[in-house]
Amino acid sequence: LLLIVSCGGGSPSSESGAADSGATDASAAPNRDRIAMGTTLTARTLDPADAYEIFPGILLYNMGDRLYSYAPGTTDIVPQLATELPRISEDQLTYVIPLRDDVTLHDGTPFNAAVMAYSLQRFMENGGRPAFLLADPIDSVDATGEYELTLRLTKPFAALTSMLTFSGATPIPPEKYEIGEGQFSPETFIGSGPYKLASFSSDVIKLDVNEDYWGEAPSNSGIDIQVFTNPANLYNTFRAGGIDVAYQTLDPAQIAFLDSTADSDGHQVIEAGASVVNYMTLNQKIAPFDQLEARQALAAMIDRPLLNDRAFQGQAKPLYTMIPPTFAVSEPVFESAYGDANYDQAKALLTQAGYSDTNPLSFEIWYPSSSTTRSIVANTLKEAIETHLPGWVDITVNSAESATLREQLQQGAYTTVLSNWYPDYFDPENFALPFFSCIKETAGLCDEGFAQTRGSFYSSAAMNALLDAQSSEADPAARTQLFKEIQDLSAQDVPYIPLWQNKDYVFSQDGLNNVTIEPNQQLLLGQISRS
Repeated sequence: LLLIVSCGGGSPSSESGAADSGATDASAAPNRDRIAMGTTLTARTLDPADAYEIFPGILLYNMGDRLYSYAPGTTDIVPQLATELPRISEDQLTYVIPLRDDVTLHDGTPFNAAVMAYSLQRFMENGGRPAFLLADPIDSVDATGEYELTLRLTKPFAALTSMLTFSGATPIPPEKYEIGEGQFSPETFIGSGPYKLASFSSDVIKLDVNEDYWGEAPSNSGIDIQVFTNPANLYNTFRAGGIDVAYQTLDPAQIAFLDSTADSDGHQVIEAGASVVNYMTLNQKIAPFDQLEARQALAAMIDRPLLNDRAFQGQAKPLYTMIPPTFAVSEPVFESAYGDANYDQAKALLTQAGYSDTNPLSFEIWYPSSSTTRSIVANTLKEAIETHLPGWVDITVNSAESATLREQLQQGAYTTVLSNWYPDYFDPENFALPFFSCIKETAGLCDEGFAQTRGSFYSSAAMNALLDAQSSEADPAARTQLFKEIQDLSAQDVPYIPLWQNKDYVFSQDGLNNVTIEPNQQLLLGQISRS
């Protein structure tokens, strides 16, 4: 791949350059009145009560509104369908939210508190993948006035306003959407946002401008999205000028080539930090990682700079905590506790656990079979660790289809798994609670809770107490200290090993303006315009 890039000419990909069936004609100029975007991401569903993936989230974020959003380019929460920030009771259990009175949904339904209450109730009751986000903290949702919404919580929850920015917490018309377990409408969407859904299929999605939008109108005439089956076709179509914008997911070699040829080929490279964390889950339910010293030893063996060089061509950032540096509370606890490639420390910990060069630590690294990057990471880890600790460690690399991996992970089938996490809402809690919390334990292992579903089976009374405390802490300084203690304990107990963060890239043709990646990892499609 590097030879192809260095010689110029061809695409830095081992795949054919043939376009997808039904793909945009690479020889034809895009429609000048609309923005043509390409991606390899797919949309399983557009139902806001069930959509829990990156791409549907982007679509819903642009076709719907939420009670609260972020000021563009910042992480400052601002009212959107609300007219002000919530009025919170002294016991932090009641949130009163005044609403706009000038909003109409795409089908003409007037927006009011009853519509918003119905939409949130449906989100919580229909049993979709993200239902827990609101169902866990919220006890009731009521329209206490025509334009006043009241939320009552089960217990104090400091991150609730942030959570109400989630893409699925958006109003939908009650006459068109049912409340009921599993009652979803995956191929349609009717909301209140600046775009309407014009058409939806597995390979082409079209968004038209909502001419009756209450807010600022989009700076373009619509968005045409082509879904490509592989990065090679996305890359080649962008280079041929068949699309205006390419976003998610190009291979590292393709990103490097586009970055190096931006000036000569006439395109723009937009780079942003990411909130996505990539990590390894260590299963405490089975040997060998039921031993603390074995988990700590593996943490000391990880060589993050090597992973960045070999798997990402320098396009990633080493990660030393599960709460990424996007947040001020982030502490690089794994760097201070273990460093990188600290094989002397690893050998000492292995010795404490009873391992030696004649009794090696043996385990498997599993990853999703669709992920070339994780394959490289897994095999790089195997080669580096076995080379530096000959006879002490024996690693087997395996893969499985994503759905199978997710199902078997929470059943405890794998010793370690390479995974990633896209935040649901922009608060450091969303990088702690979904990993470390446990509702029910047996014999020191988590039977029910996020730690079980993530496959670590980690259970700690001290960690649960810290998580509960930060959730109800209103003082920012005190909450920061709690997050420091959470991170310190995570490095001590090692249920997960943070590995890297990818930089986020979007590529656009020259002549396009305001193509940006927001700090919350969203694309505001309505900002994109032509010169």
